[in-house]
Amino acid sequence: MTRTVDLNADMGEGFGPWQMGDDAALLDIVSSANIACGFHAGDPDVMDGTMRLAVANGVGIGAHPGFADLKGFGRRQLPLPHHEIANAVAYQLGAAQAMAKRAGGSVRHLKLHGALSNMASVDYALARACYQAALDVDPDIVIMVLAATAMEDVTRELGCNWAGEIFADRAYNDDATLVDRSKPGAVLHDATTAAPRILEMLNAGAIISESGKHIPCQIDTICLHGDTPGAVTMARGIRQHLSDAGITIAKL
Repeated sequence: MTRTVDLNADMGEGFGPWQMGDDAALLDIVSSANIACGFHAGDPDVMDGTMRLAVANGVGIGAHPGFADLKGFGRRQLPLPHHEIANAVAYQLGAAQAMAKRAGGSVRHLKLHGALSNMASVDYALARACYQAALDVDPDIVIMVLAATAMEDVTRELGCNWAGEIFADRAYNDDATLVDRSKPGAVLHDATTAAPRILEMLNAGAIISESGKHIPCQIDTICLHGDTPGAVTMARGIRQHLSDAGITIAKL
C-alpha cells in the first residue's frame, strides 16, 4: 500500500479579471500545483500570482499546457498536427519556467490539460510528441501521466522521470480513461464519497472503474480539479481522510 502520496490540483486558470476556483485556499491543502500557461487559461499576471503563492506555501510547481482554446477552456479536441502540438507544449513549458524562476521557484513537473490530455491518453504517438518536446526543454522534468494509459507506456519507453496520477473527482472507464464529462456521474463533488474511494484505490494499488474493475497501476499523485464546485471542501476532506488512514501527503 502507498504510504506517501502527492495531492495535486489544476489552478491558475483565471484570465484577467475572471477568476476560476479558489487557488489561495487550495494552496493551503495540496502539495503540488499544475499551473495553466496561458493557452487554455491563465495569463502572465495570473501565473505570477499563483506561482508566488505556491512558493510561499512550499507547494511544488508544475506546468499545465493545453490547447490554445480560451473559450473552450482547453476541453475541445483540436485536430492539429503532432509537431504543432509539440511546439505548443515546449512554448508553454518555457513560459512556466520563466515565470516560476522570477517568482523564486522552479517547474518540477508537467501535466497535459483537458482535451489534450484525454487525446494523449489513448494516442501513443501524440503522447510521445508532447513528452519528448518537454524533455527537450528539461530532461529532468517529472512527467505526470494518467496511470495505466498510453501516457505511461510512453514515459516508460523514454526512461524519463514520471509520476502515475489518479483522479479524486472523476469516474473511470474500464480502460483507465476518464468517463466523459457529459455523462451522469462523471464528475464527483462530495468528499464523503470521493475520499473513501481514493483510499480504496491506494490500498488496492489500482484504479477502480465505474463498473468495479480493478486496473493495477503505480499511484504517485492524486488530482482534483480546482474549478470543480466545492473543490476546496473536497480537497480538505480527502487530505484529512488519507491522513487519518496514516498516509502522508508530500510533493513529488
